Amino acid sequence: MKQFLRWIILGGTLFFLAKALKDNWIGVTAIRIDGVRWAIIAIATGVTLLAHTWAGWIWTWILQELNQPVSPPQFIQVYLKTNIAKYLPGNIWHYYGRIVAAKNANVSAGAATLSVLLEPLLMLAAALIIIVLCSSQFAAANSNFVLQILQFLSLAVVLCAIHPWFLNPVIRFLYKLKAKKSATTTEATVPFTLKSYPLRPLLGELGFMGLRATGFMLTMFALGSLNVNQLPLLLGAFSCAWLLGLVIPGAPGGLGVFEATAYELLRHHFPSALVFSAIALYRLISILAETAGAALAWLDERLAKS
Repeated sequence: MKQFLRWIILGGTLFFLAKALKDNWIGVTAIRIDGVRWAIIAIATGVTLLAHTWAGWIWTWILQELNQPVSPPQFIQVYLKTNIAKYLPGNIWHYYGRIVAAKNANVSAGAATLSVLLEPLLMLAAALIIIVLCSSQFAAANSNFVLQILQFLSLAVVLCAIHPWFLNPVIRFLYKLKAKKSATTTEATVPFTLKSYPLRPLLGELGFMGLRATGFMLTMFALGSLNVNQLPLLLGAFSCAWLLGLVIPGAPGGLGVFEATAYELLRHHFPSALVFSAIALYRLISILAETAGAALAWLDERLAKS
């Protein structure tokens, strides 16, 4: 049923995007990109690559919160190299690669696993914070009071879920369960704990979301024109689309879900052809940035060994 649901969501989003392309084909083909706009697109790619590098650094902060001293340059390399694996079927292989790499670097298996579970939770919390702050920009057309209440409740649940008061009892329970099932109980009898609220990683993820949204806004600016008062709208809409791409079981990497959501949120405020073109171009920019990040990390690792 889970696989069937994923195919339904993927098929539905692709059909929606194909119809949007058909409806806006003339406007999309009329868009022209000159040298200055290509330069803006290049900057958007660089900002997106910086966002992924920054996210790798935040991962080291999460591990440090779990009392696991790690080398930031080494783990940023791991993060960038594994990031591209999120486009593989299953959408879990980038997490698996990070857990394996962390264990090979003498990080405990429990801390490595918890770190890759905490990271998307912190990203989710950061996106929800931005949505709550910016939702008034598109509330009239796309939201209502009940939805705003649900946003606040969702944010409260996520913020509580990453609190040590909640996480540490869960960690102790899981380790006790592991101790009962395993003959080797050395690691299970000495559970690690989260010493304090992960505020620094949470603030870092807010910066990650800001950088990703900046890359998207630069892409919009490269294809059209923007006003300063439209930036909160773009920030909130991007965060909402990115969040749904993260949590909805669709194509790997949120492919399709992000695009359909962003298009639906922004087409009421910008020309539909501009929105569709910017969303499609930003997906290409994201994949290019992730591929470049993986290649640069691999090259840096090779140069360090030589």
